[in-house]
Amino acid sequence: MKILLLGKNGQVGWEAQRALAPLGQLVALDRHGSDGLCGDLERCDALADTVRRLAPDVIVNAAAYTAVDKAESEADRARCINADAVGVLAKQAAMLGALLVHYSTDYVFDGRGDQAWQEDDPTAPLSVYGATKLAGEAAIRASGCNHLIFRTSWVHAARGGNFARTMLRLAAERERLTVIDDQIGAPTGADLIADITAHAVRSTLADRNLCGTYHLAASGQTSWHGYASFVIDHARREGTALAVREIAPIPTASYPTPAVRPLNSRLDTTRLRTCFGLHLPDWRDGVARMLTEIN
Repeated sequence: MKILLLGKNGQVGWEAQRALAPLGQLVALDRHGSDGLCGDLERCDALADTVRRLAPDVIVNAAAYTAVDKAESEADRARCINADAVGVLAKQAAMLGALLVHYSTDYVFDGRGDQAWQEDDPTAPLSVYGATKLAGEAAIRASGCNHLIFRTSWVHAARGGNFARTMLRLAAERERLTVIDDQIGAPTGADLIADITAHAVRSTLADRNLCGTYHLAASGQTSWHGYASFVIDHARREGTALAVREIAPIPTASYPTPAVRPLNSRLDTTRLRTCFGLHLPDWRDGVARMLTEIN
């Protein structure tokens, strides 16, 4: 089996290289490509040519435009990467009979209420980023290709910058931090996403009835304030000296950003757990592991 992975150096892509390798021959590309192959989602024609040339059995698209605020002023670029290129991949997957795996987001919802979102709930994105990710989903479904769409949220990894690193840096410099407490979700590790992807790919290749859209997030829920408090408490238990004395909760309205964030990012993972026979660990387990790795 041949697997094409796009976005190999992103948080999920990096972990996916490890998780997918045992399944078959893995060709992993970043936007710069290699050996004449194109992994750049802004070059749709070259991307399509690469897929035809490789003729993979599975395409895993871990590449995306994820600069949520910047997307408000770069809508065309966000749409090219998150929607147009995804449509190209879907069309090629349909022609080849390949399975396409794609990652989407809780930002396709408007964040109302306090119930966890189910896969079939009405979508109503509040931002350019959310709208372009939803358009990518629609392009996949319209193509008729075999696919797995995983909506996830609050992704973290030891590799690269992340919320936890930022909180630890600020906690070492300041006595008081202010962190949003009215956005609710579940921090979800890139390693968990990658491992579930590998499991789901293997299962879906054996049973195409498993194709579809799934919500993928760690269990439990917290706010960004709760997340920050957990990170700082964990660091202190590990003996890290920090200057911070107060972590003050603030509402989203007190921290305006170009893109509107959903307040309710809870994702109902019942379908994923039931269809694939999976257990999703508590978000604290993944964050604690990530913190151990970055220390």
